[in-house]
Amino acid sequence: MKPRRLSGIAAAALTVAGSPMAWAADLWTLKEPPTQGLFYAPPFTWTGVYLGLNAGGVLGSGSRTTTLYDTGFPLLSVYYPDTLGTSSIGWLGGGQAGYNWQAGGAVFGLETDIDWTSMNKTFSFASSPWTAYAPGDILHVNASARLDWLGTTRARIGFVATPDYRLMVYGTGGFAYGGGNGYLNVFDNLAGLAWHGAPSSTRVGWTIGVGAEYAITDNVTLKAEYLYYDLGSSNLVTVANPTASAVFPGVYATAKYAYDGSIFRVGMNVKF
Repeated sequence: MKPRRLSGIAAAALTVAGSPMAWAADLWTLKEPPTQGLFYAPPFTWTGVYLGLNAGGVLGSGSRTTTLYDTGFPLLSVYYPDTLGTSSIGWLGGGQAGYNWQAGGAVFGLETDIDWTSMNKTFSFASSPWTAYAPGDILHVNASARLDWLGTTRARIGFVATPDYRLMVYGTGGFAYGGGNGYLNVFDNLAGLAWHGAPSSTRVGWTIGVGAEYAITDNVTLKAEYLYYDLGSSNLVTVANPTASAVFPGVYATAKYAYDGSIFRVGMNVKF
C-alpha cells in the first residue's frame, strides 16, 4: 500500500475518533452549572415606615401626699391623713407609628405613640368623732388622681438576634407626656364641704425601656416592650367654702401627686 493512501486512512480514522470526544466535551460544557447570574433572596430588612396598634397595662408608682395647714387649730391634724397611697393600676391601648433604618445588624428608629388609660387612684378617709371639739363631728377626706392618656416619642436602637434578621431586640428612650385630672375634698358632717381642689393638666417628662420585635411576615411584626415613665408631679391647693372660712379661718389643705410608673404592652405593626 502506498504511503499516500496510508496517510489518508489514518487522517480519516482520527477524524472519526475525534468527533465523539468533541461531542462529549460539548455536553460537559452544557451540563456545567452557571457561575454568574445567580439570585439569592436577601434577608429580612427592618428599614421602612410602619403603623400599628398596642395594648397592655400600666402600673403607677407615684405617691399622693397631702398636708393640712391649720396654724392655730392643731386639733385638725390629729384626724387628717398625710398620704393617699402609692400604687395604682389600669389598662391602656392605642396606636403607634415610626420609621426604622437598618445598617448591617444594627437598627435605628424613631417611634411615637398615643394611648388611652384607665389608671385611677382614689382614696377615702373618715376620722373618729371629734369628741374633744364637737361631739359627733367627723372629718372626711376624699381624693383621686387619674391619668387619662399617655404618649411617648422615642428613639430606638436595636440589633438583629437571628441569622434571618427577623428577631430584633432594642433599647428605647425619649419624651413622655400625659394628661388627667384629680381632686381633693375635705369636709365634715357639720360644716358641709370645707375645702375643695381639682387640678387638670398636661404633664411632660421622660421615658426609657426595652423591647423585642419579631417579623412573622415581610410586612407584619409583633412586639412586646416595657417602659418606665416619669411625668413629674402636680400640686393642688384647696379653697375653703364660707362656712369653713368662718369656723377655721386660714386653714387649707394641699396635695402633691407624683406621676410615674411602668408600662407593659404588646403590639402589632404593619411595615410599608
